[in-house]
Amino acid sequence: MSNPRVIAGTARGIRLQPVPGDITRPVTDRVKEALFNIIGADVIGSSLLDLFGGTGAIGIEALSRGAAYVRFLDLHRAAITTIQTNLKSTKLADHADVIQTDAFYYLQQIPNYHYDYVYIAPPQYKRLWQKAILLLDQNPGWLANSAWVIVQIDPVEYEEVPLVNLIQFDQRKYGSTLLVFFTQPDPSNTDYPNDISSPPSSL
Repeated sequence: MSNPRVIAGTARGIRLQPVPGDITRPVTDRVKEALFNIIGADVIGSSLLDLFGGTGAIGIEALSRGAAYVRFLDLHRAAITTIQTNLKSTKLADHADVIQTDAFYYLQQIPNYHYDYVYIAPPQYKRLWQKAILLLDQNPGWLANSAWVIVQIDPVEYEEVPLVNLIQFDQRKYGSTLLVFFTQPDPSNTDYPNDISSPPSSL
C-alpha cells in the first residue's frame, strides 16, 4: 500500500511518511476527502488542534487547504518525528507547531487559545475518545465560537457520552471509520480572542 497523500491545496499530491509500528490510527484518503468536503471553505483561515497527531495527515491537509495554524500533539517520539518530517516535505512547518505531550494533560490546562476545530483520533479500542471528549466538555475554553470537535473511530467503539457543554450534531460512516461531530449549543467563549499571528504558548 502506498503512503497517504495530501489531496488538495498547496501540497497536493505529496506523499506523507507513515509512523513506524502500530501506535497510530491511519486515516484513509476517502475519509479525509469526505471530511474536508464537509468542512469546505470554512477551513480557510481556521485553527485546528490535532490531539493524537500520528502522521499529521489531518492537520497537514487542513494547512494545505488554507488553515492558518495547526497544533499537533502526540505522546510518542516516533509520531512527533514523522509529523515534523511531513511538515517539512509539504513546506507547511511555518504554520504549525508539534508538541510531544499527553493530550489528556493538555486538555486539563487553563485554555490560552480558542481552536476552530479539534480532531480526536486516538489508538483504537481503549475508550480514549470518550475521555478526550469529556475533558473538552469540562473545559470548553479551548473551543472558539461555533467550533467543531470531530472524533474518528471504528463504528463499534461508538457509544453515547453524557455531555453538558457539547452536543452531537452529525455522524458519517465510511466503511470501518465513523466520524462523529460535536459543537456547543450556545457558544459564549470570548475570553481568549484568537490572534493567528501569535500562536498559543506551549503548555
